Amino acid sequence: MSTITESVDVDVDVRTAYDQWTQFEDFPAFMEGVERIDQIDDTHLHWVVKVGPVTREFDATVTEQHPDERVAWTSDSGPEHAGVVTFHRLSDHATRVTVQMDVDPDGFVEEVADKAGLLDRRTRGDLQRFKEFIERRGGEPTGAWRGEVERP
Repeated sequence: MSTITESVDVDVDVRTAYDQWTQFEDFPAFMEGVERIDQIDDTHLHWVVKVGPVTREFDATVTEQHPDERVAWTSDSGPEHAGVVTFHRLSDHATRVTVQMDVDPDGFVEEVADKAGLLDRRTRGDLQRFKEFIERRGGEPTGAWRGEVERP
């Protein structure tokens, strides 16, 4: 199991950063290797991702969600992983977004990618692209979901 922790400061308020992050189906616009995400209901997601030549599909459950604070998830199938994204208000117009994930690479390609630091670099790049995505939109999220999900 590997732990990845990366942060980025975005020039939008905490509500905007959080609201955009809850638009899971928009992740392919800024996450490398994410081909598609289907949101099944408020807490269940189906992912299609590509790591090198390998395409993987898996299901994940949002286990905790608190507006403007955090979103946590765990995988239900496929590569074993879990994580949390937290949102920290830096000012009225700046937010720190931090991703922490525990990943257990599934298969040879993912194991090599993990050992080579590719997963860390990909996460760092995804956060940088998230920053560019939301700032380029003038601080307007593509949508929002303000519901709460409590850890069972």
